[in-house]
Amino acid sequence: MPTRGQNIDTALDNIAAQLASMTANPKPNYSIDGQSVSWADYLNMLLQQQESLYHARQMADGPFEVRSMGTT
Repeated sequence: MPTRGQNIDTALDNIAAQLASMTANPKPNYSIDGQSVSWADYLNMLLQQQESLYHARQMADGPFEVRSMGTT
């Protein structure tokens, strides 16, 4: 069974693939038969989800401490 961190990593990979596809083949916003399609809004939503998942990933790993020793 995958861990919480692994599930978040999978979600991040999925969003990264969507972002790569969208930026490789950009599409304009348009309306057809009264329905609007906003690719720019979709892109922004993916970027916000990605940022939220980065924070969730950090929380899933728990707190950490960095120790370093100076040299004399």
